[in-house]
Amino acid sequence: MKAALDTQRALSIAYTPGVAQVSRAIAADHTLADRYTWAHRLVAVVSDGSAVLGLGDIGPAAALPVMEGKSALFKQFADLNAIPIVLDTKDPDEIVETLVRLRPTFGAVNLEDISAPRCFEIERRAIDALDCPVMHDDQHGTAIVVLAALMGASKVLGRDMGSLRVVVSGAGAAGVACSKLLLAMGVSDITVLDSQGILHAGRDGMNVVKTDLARSSNPRGLTGGMVEALKEADVFLGVSAGVVPEELIATMAPDSIVFALSNPDPEIHPDVAARHAAVVATGRSDFPNQINNVLAFPGVFRGALDAGARRITENMMVAAAEAIFSVVSDELAPDRIVPSPLDMRVGTAVAQAVARAAANPA
Repeated sequence: MKAALDTQRALSIAYTPGVAQVSRAIAADHTLADRYTWAHRLVAVVSDGSAVLGLGDIGPAAALPVMEGKSALFKQFADLNAIPIVLDTKDPDEIVETLVRLRPTFGAVNLEDISAPRCFEIERRAIDALDCPVMHDDQHGTAIVVLAALMGASKVLGRDMGSLRVVVSGAGAAGVACSKLLLAMGVSDITVLDSQGILHAGRDGMNVVKTDLARSSNPRGLTGGMVEALKEADVFLGVSAGVVPEELIATMAPDSIVFALSNPDPEIHPDVAARHAAVVATGRSDFPNQINNVLAFPGVFRGALDAGARRITENMMVAAAEAIFSVVSDELAPDRIVPSPLDMRVGTAVAQAVARAAANPA
């Protein structure tokens, strides 16, 4: 609300009787809702509180402050209104049905802090059910910024990104999405680990998502655990809780890249990793090279809404990563492979790139 409600006339326009004219117009032509309401510019930030930050399943009430903070970031970095919604259910049917019923209220859905593997099903079904952009930020926001950071690190080291041998520690929301986006970008030598070790074809006890990822990754056919995975690897990407000993980082290839993104405690302290790695990044603001989703999601949604897109596609995600990288492409250094999350150039650059990609899907 931008107009002051400090006169009788202003009040009569904003509410009765003036608002009735707007309602009549929309009732006669539903497309006018985009012009006369905020729905098409409103992002619903939706969570069931089942996987909140590093806190785990803390429930919807405790998740609400996180969704409120996320909504504030949308406004600050993309000038988009956002509303936090926490749901007292973990049932995928009920979550998707709720979003369908609320659809007239918003123009896009940011799914947040929903545990794996349910998050994959919920996002897929919400995309199918809704005619508006839907993105699970824990998956794709992370993947976009990781891709941008790997572009930066590769350029700093003079490496072809497609030739890198990557180890991903974590096969949840972020690990799966990062692996898939890197594979789509031609990074073919990716080994993914969960708490039981390396994902590989034929391993027992994997869910459908992990089984599919095992088929498309691990071209070397590795088995075992972190010891086997990290030997001579170029990149370590940590997106799950747990500690990686220094002696394992020391077994990586020369001029290696370490992204230790677990919060609040990285898998390895960046100062320790830097004894062996050429480029180190974390998810924390008190160390250089913070890989933070806020570099991606505000601009991604702003660009999608500006373009009138009904889907956030892989091409749009790649465009977002390239835009993030472009902001610092002339300022690159081992301790500056991504922009600061507070760099106000980023949101605009990402939004414009995403809108262009939406308008030109080829």
